[in-house]
Amino acid sequence: MAEHEIGVVTHYFDKISVAAIRLTSGTLRSGDVIRIEGHSTDFEQVVSSIQIDHLSVTEAKQGDEIGIKVTEPAHEHDKVFKVED
Repeated sequence: MAEHEIGVVTHYFDKISVAAIRLTSGTLRSGDVIRIEGHSTDFEQVVSSIQIDHLSVTEAKQGDEIGIKVTEPAHEHDKVFKVED
């Protein structure tokens, strides 16, 4: 499986398990598989929902600041990769 970096975690909201991510390249859609990797973080998950400014969207593009629900804690500066088959 190939993967390429698409963004970086800018904040993690632990009470609601949401990562704020700045997309630095490409696009991200609901249903895509991502991997979040950092100093003490490394997990994969399917993107179940994406929000921009508290509004649900199905796709985000380079330059967007998004929020996604995550299955494990993430940390600022963690890298976000899109996993391709």
